[in-house]
Amino acid sequence: MKIWIDLTNSPHINFFKPFIKKWELDGYTVIITARDLANTIDLIKQNGWKYYLIGGHAGKNKIKKIVYFPIRLIQLFLFLRKKKPDIGISHSSFYSPLVCKILKIPCIYLNDNEYAKGNYLSFNYATLNLLPESLSKKALENKWINKYNIEFYPGIKEGIYLSQRDNSFVKSTSNIKKDKIYVRLEPWTAEYYEGGNDFLDNLIKKLCLKYSIIILPRSYDQLIYYNNKNFNNLVVENKPVPLNIVKNQCLLFIGAGGSMTRELAFMGVSTISVYQGKLLAVDKHLIDLGLMIHRANPKFDEIEEILDKKNSNENKVLLDKGKQAFDLINKRLIQLANNH
Repeated sequence: MKIWIDLTNSPHINFFKPFIKKWELDGYTVIITARDLANTIDLIKQNGWKYYLIGGHAGKNKIKKIVYFPIRLIQLFLFLRKKKPDIGISHSSFYSPLVCKILKIPCIYLNDNEYAKGNYLSFNYATLNLLPESLSKKALENKWINKYNIEFYPGIKEGIYLSQRDNSFVKSTSNIKKDKIYVRLEPWTAEYYEGGNDFLDNLIKKLCLKYSIIILPRSYDQLIYYNNKNFNNLVVENKPVPLNIVKNQCLLFIGAGGSMTRELAFMGVSTISVYQGKLLAVDKHLIDLGLMIHRANPKFDEIEEILDKKNSNENKVLLDKGKQAFDLINKRLIQLANNH
């Protein structure tokens, strides 16, 4: 069996890593296509995967996005009709369901962002849509369940792949001092992002006077921007940092939304989301569980108060749900491929 995965953003690498490992061990062929966005290609190379680079990112401009969409769609179709995959699966790739429809093969589409406009196109063409259980209420309100083939998986997306870690992932931290504040910047080029581009600058400057600050940029533009700023005690990483290193060194994680913010919250690191737009249902779920705090414009004193609190442990319920969700996704993919 040939399984096609379209990786369109950096969080998708961690998500599919345990699936790719399992499917290759089971003797399946995995075909990976990717576009050049954020840290996607760097992370793929870190894993040593064979991949095919097809297209990039059209930027934040809506007109450019609309014009570019059919171009990459055609590129994917022309490439894949020669590879002849048996099934496609993606997380948040709006291209994948439509390409699979044209290729006349089944497709599984996953997404945990209820505000992504591309969902409506993808929901319609995917054979099966898998969403986190926290989106069930939204799906009922919007009548998605009546219109599309939707199933809900337990827990959150991040719990799926984090539940598959082996014992070597979390190394001993006895000799490692948790003395760094990591900052994951906002997605400047994302169409859904409604906040400012530099709103964290003043807070970062104040934190730099007392703490070791590590900036995790999403793009080359952010890398250049913060390297040219006159900050003290600041490091701007130019390559993706492994998650276990962040966890082991992190005193506090400040994230402007996204998967990495949820990953660190899930793993028991003190985490504050500074996301500027409407909070996703999955983020609200983590906040309700007490695993994450949200402050759109946090003050220095608030950060100090949060730092005084001890880190929590991983949420065992979410961990168990992640294992269940992993098995569910694998089972559904095999079923769809065999029934085709």
